[in-house]
Amino acid sequence: MLSNFYIEDHVKRALEEDIGFGDITTENLAEDDDMLSGALNTRSDGVLCGCEVFKTVFKILSPDVKLKFYFKDGDEIKKGDKIADISGPAKYVLMGERVSLNYVQRMSGIATETRKYQDAVGEYSAKIVDTRKTTPNFRPFEKYSVFVGGGHMHRFNLSDCAMIKDNHIRLAGTITNAVTKLRDKISFTHKIEVECDTFEQVKEAVAVGADIIMLDNMDTETMKKACEYINHRAIVEASGNVNLATVKAIAACGVDIISSSAIVAKAPTLDLALDI
Repeated sequence: MLSNFYIEDHVKRALEEDIGFGDITTENLAEDDDMLSGALNTRSDGVLCGCEVFKTVFKILSPDVKLKFYFKDGDEIKKGDKIADISGPAKYVLMGERVSLNYVQRMSGIATETRKYQDAVGEYSAKIVDTRKTTPNFRPFEKYSVFVGGGHMHRFNLSDCAMIKDNHIRLAGTITNAVTKLRDKISFTHKIEVECDTFEQVKEAVAVGADIIMLDNMDTETMKKACEYINHRAIVEASGNVNLATVKAIAACGVDIISSSAIVAKAPTLDLALDI
C-alpha cells in the first residue's frame, strides 16, 4: 500500500524540514568515528506500525546505521518490549532519532486505535473504515496505519467515489436530481454514495438506485429501520457519533460499514522511545 518511492520521497522532505542547514548540536559534538548503539522500546501496549518508514530514515542518512527488528507491522506489542536494535555512527543515529520516532509513534497510535474499534464491533460483521479527516500530506501513512490496525479504507480522495452530501443535495435540489446527473456524467466504474439524515431520504436514495447509503447521525432505532428497509439493495454505512462506547450498538443495527474520523484524528501517539 505504501511504495518505497513514496516513503523515501516523504522521509527526505521530513529530514530536510528537521535538519535544516545542519544539526549544529550533533555535528559539533560527534566525531566521525564516534559510534552509538541502542534500542527502540515501547512504553505502552499497542499495535506496531511504521517499521519500513523507520528504517528508511536511517537508510537515507547513512548505510552504516544497522537495524534489527524483532516485530513487524501489525504485531501486538506490550509495555517493555524491545522492538529493534540500532547501531552506527553517532551523528546519524542522533540526527534521525526524532523523525523516525515521529513516524512510528503516530502510525502505531492510529493502528492501535483502529484495532480497539474493530475489536469493539465484536461478533458483528461491520467493518471499521477511516474518513478524509486526515493530516494534509500524511494521508497515505494514516490510511496504511488503519489497514495495519485491522480497519478498512474509505475512498482515498475525491476522485475515488461520488459522495453526495447535504450541501450537494442543496446544490442539485434533490437526491434524485443529484444521483441522476452524476450517473449520466461519471464512469460506470465509480460508485455513488448518498448521505442521508432522515428515513425519507433513505427511501429516496434507494428508489434512485444509490450504490451506498450513509446513515448520518441517526439514532440506533432509525438505523435498524433503515437497514431493514434497504434490505441489501445498497451498501449501508453508518457515520456520526461513533466512539468505543457506541460502535457495537451501531454494528448491531445491521450496517455494513462504520466510518469514524476518531481512529485517525483523535488517535494518541503510541509511547515509543529510542534508548541509547
